Amino acid sequence: MATIPKMFYYLFHLGELRSIIQWKTWHEPVHQRNWADERVSLYQCFHYLELTSRSFSAVICELHPELLVPVALFYLILRGLDTIEDDMTIPLEEKDRLLRDFHNILEKKGWTFDGNRPDEKDRDLLVHFDVVTEEFTRVKPVYQHIIKDITRRMGSGMAEYANNAEHNANGIDSIKDYDLYCHFVAGLVGEGLTRLFVESDLAKPALLERPHLQESMGLFLQKTNIIRDVREDWDDKRRFWPKEIWSKYVDKFEDLFDKANQEAALNCSSEMVLNALSHADECLFYLAGIKEQSVFNFTAIPQTMAIATLAKVFRNPLIFHQNVKITKGQTCQLMIESSQNLPILYNAFRKCVRDIHRKNTPNDPNFLKISVACGKIEQFIESVFPSQNPEELARKARGENVDEKKAKDAEARKDMMYIMGAMLMVLIALTSIMLTIAYLAGARFDIALDRLRQGKFSRPNVDEAQKLREQFDHIEL
Repeated sequence: MATIPKMFYYLFHLGELRSIIQWKTWHEPVHQRNWADERVSLYQCFHYLELTSRSFSAVICELHPELLVPVALFYLILRGLDTIEDDMTIPLEEKDRLLRDFHNILEKKGWTFDGNRPDEKDRDLLVHFDVVTEEFTRVKPVYQHIIKDITRRMGSGMAEYANNAEHNANGIDSIKDYDLYCHFVAGLVGEGLTRLFVESDLAKPALLERPHLQESMGLFLQKTNIIRDVREDWDDKRRFWPKEIWSKYVDKFEDLFDKANQEAALNCSSEMVLNALSHADECLFYLAGIKEQSVFNFTAIPQTMAIATLAKVFRNPLIFHQNVKITKGQTCQLMIESSQNLPILYNAFRKCVRDIHRKNTPNDPNFLKISVACGKIEQFIESVFPSQNPEELARKARGENVDEKKAKDAEARKDMMYIMGAMLMVLIALTSIMLTIAYLAGARFDIALDRLRQGKFSRPNVDEAQKLREQFDHIEL
């Protein structure tokens, strides 16, 4: 339900309100999940999918029927693995054993785990993990093999980090370690999904020949989350920003959260964003290899959210004090732009990159590198979809060019007027209903109007109320 602050926000951001209305009204899923015919265990799997992540659940449930269940189970399995890795209350010896053996647990029917702390976010998933293992044994063997392989490698990587005392005490040290950590928790996910896409013939096999592309898909998302969640992770006594970067700007990691070091902290965050941007053009290249619309939506939406999030957190001091997210209206607009075709998607990327470039400042020691990184992404987009084609240039030379931007702006203004008119009508209708109910309940508008004319806006005391009763009709009230 919309809160009062949100209502006021969208009152002054009608473009975002329009995006929400358009997405809710006009979005048609490419495929729809037939939940009515699902087994109880499969229905429960989707229930836990919804609890763990609403955003991922929405795009997963619109996937092609061939991949719907395998990808949903893949996500739940890795979420379960991550829940064990994140819980610092599990004894290290037990955690190591669970992480390294989790791929074998997938074939143990009835397996559950209740050893997480009571307030662990996704504890319920592991408590009822038997529904996941039951459904896992029902998917095609080739999909089982892919999911088990990625789970085994990811679990082993997580176990290595869990046993690394230096990492547990001081966080990640070098950029190389940072990339390796992101590989284990996200890069492997990109590889597994790509293998599922290609095996189901919904993506081009050439993607498997370019492992750096699928690696970038995972690393771009993970690094964006690490930048955005820096405060939340620090409050949980975790830190993922590599020392090789933050030590250039502050002496101790906790100094980033001191307002006295705000400029240094912003410069540090700029270098973190610069590191993440190095993967952006390869993500765009990867998306060109997707053959089916629902898979395209599934892969494109998170990437667009990531670049928009980077634009939001870039040189934003709030990230060191709270969790910063894009608004629901911005999210809906990005989903609209990410679920159509490559040119529209690339244009959404271009707008976010230009937003980063606009906020870039010469006072930042990373100013030139960030400008080059933004230019590299724009150059890639321009090489694939040139902003001007020969026919358009010829029309301009002949004076036949029609200013499409003006037409679109006029249409947008017209839509805004409709929305504002609709909101005004709703406001008038609600006001009328409330006044009518008040009148029927016995409200004395004549007394209220008389006091307003006298310039009295406060509530009358007992003596004034008695005089008013004697002055006006309906003394019995």
